[in-house]
Amino acid sequence: MKHSWQEVTLKPDASLGDALNTINQTGLRVALVIDDERKLLGTITDGDIRRAILKHVDLQLSVSQVMNTQPKVASPRASRSQLLALMKKDQLLSIPVVDEDKTLIDLASWHQLVANDRYDNPVFLMAGGFGTRLKPLTNACPKPMLKVGGKPMLEKIIESFIKSGFHRFYISTHYMPEMITEYFGDGSDWGISIEYVHEENPLGTGGALGLLPDDMPQLPIIMMNGDVLTNVDFEDLLSFHKAEKSICTMCVCEYEYQVPYGVIQAKNQKVIDMVEKPVHKYFVNAGIYVVEPEMANKVKKNQAIDMPTLIEQQLRSEIDVSLYPIHEYWKDIGQIRDFNQAQDDINSLDI
Repeated sequence: MKHSWQEVTLKPDASLGDALNTINQTGLRVALVIDDERKLLGTITDGDIRRAILKHVDLQLSVSQVMNTQPKVASPRASRSQLLALMKKDQLLSIPVVDEDKTLIDLASWHQLVANDRYDNPVFLMAGGFGTRLKPLTNACPKPMLKVGGKPMLEKIIESFIKSGFHRFYISTHYMPEMITEYFGDGSDWGISIEYVHEENPLGTGGALGLLPDDMPQLPIIMMNGDVLTNVDFEDLLSFHKAEKSICTMCVCEYEYQVPYGVIQAKNQKVIDMVEKPVHKYFVNAGIYVVEPEMANKVKKNQAIDMPTLIEQQLRSEIDVSLYPIHEYWKDIGQIRDFNQAQDDINSLDI
């Protein structure tokens, strides 16, 4: 759906939460902060908000305290090719168009200036798990094939990647593999290609990397667990990974835990502070990764290893691994209550 720049304008006293809602509703990945005379005061991007989340910044903070007050802008006289060149040079997904008085006229979007891009990057979906915690639902059906909103979860995942221009899929199987292979075949019914790698024995979330074919494109691989529902922007994730130049990018979600009691800090039997029901915030692994071929090639054929262990190996070798915070919808279908909640959520989401 095409959105206009008027839908992404905010006043400087708007909150970061307001900006987040605006960005999520339009998909333009940016909000434009203007005054009453429509003068451009600054911009706040999806990336700015993710960086704020990484710092656990309160989303009630006003955008004026976080926005970029000197954004790249373009002239109304700039041609399509000039706009694309500007965005490519500075790795921007959009650029505000302003006149000589800094009055906002338009927002040039990369996605609106180019035809639908097609990405050759492999998408590797982990679909071999037993789904033990979802029994009895998984007694006769692999977890990724359980239906949410009338379709198997795995089909929902594949369709979300197709919308973003990805067409080359690899699926790892182990438990009841024929139900997956017979349903999806070679992917031609969806206009994509699908290849399968079968784990004779469970290899963990990272071990299946060692089974990928040698002739696979040597491009960053997007890996995702086959039991995760999300409307994360995979194109933005891939752009983020490329900009970070890390061997791996791990998607994370913010998790809050409130201690239900007053917490006492003491020293030498003396109370020095009291905090009533403090809230602790952590980042948890979302089961979505972008992996460079260099890292994938480190996994030997039939080597059993989990992704967290593989990532820890990179960190011990002082190799950079990046975090990509997800603020979009994300649900790990690990238990019956998660499955039931996803049934309620699916109709209101673009998944």
